[in-house]
Amino acid sequence: MSALTSSSAQLGIDLASPWVQAQGAGWLVLTLLLFYGSRRLHQRVSSLWLSPIILTPTVLIAALLITATPYEVYALHTRWLTWMLGPATVAFAFPIFQQRGLIRRYPLTLAIGVMTGVVLGVSSSWALAWLLGLPDEVMRSILPRSVSSPFAMPVATTLGVEPELAVMCVLVTGVFGMLVGQGWLMWLKVRHSVAVGSAFGAATHGVGTAKAWQIGAQEGAVSSLTMIFSGIALVLLAPLLARWLA
Repeated sequence: MSALTSSSAQLGIDLASPWVQAQGAGWLVLTLLLFYGSRRLHQRVSSLWLSPIILTPTVLIAALLITATPYEVYALHTRWLTWMLGPATVAFAFPIFQQRGLIRRYPLTLAIGVMTGVVLGVSSSWALAWLLGLPDEVMRSILPRSVSSPFAMPVATTLGVEPELAVMCVLVTGVFGMLVGQGWLMWLKVRHSVAVGSAFGAATHGVGTAKAWQIGAQEGAVSSLTMIFSGIALVLLAPLLARWLA
């Protein structure tokens, strides 16, 4: 909240103003309505472009641009939606317990998938930022783009950037991976269910895991495990990464 207050003060926005408070509440209601509305629509019309993860942010971004609403006003109340991703991390213990048989059967494969995903995700993000000459804040925000949002948020905080910006990078990565991941793996002739699941979980987190479940039950289970362990690994490595970037 302190960062939000600081940035709003720089823009001359009084967050305590009743009008601004009402605007913030309105954006929260609109966000929830768009999400549940797009979910109902996607259930009737099974189109990727109508899925909540694509349609909701697209409409919201367009609305913010048209109304020239600063992000600080939008985040005034909607930041609690992002905060709720944190407690969701606790729920990840359940699928790990459910799939403990897979962990015993493929410990080395899962470990290799996790470490490869973390190393390639961070190194490719850093290389992309360096090649494009992106500002340091943006570079730090895209480093955790290949892990799920509940893990990317504490990593972003450790790296000294706003969690919301990191979550946007996570979202873009997940959608892109969902769109091209299966075709890319087929082109590389990667067909084993464990390898496919590891690739989706390590590179495209929750969105890719949903796609992995559509491919097959074992692909989805392995993707879920890889996603969880990749997030845990990056959270543990974040302090070392922050020191290296200092």
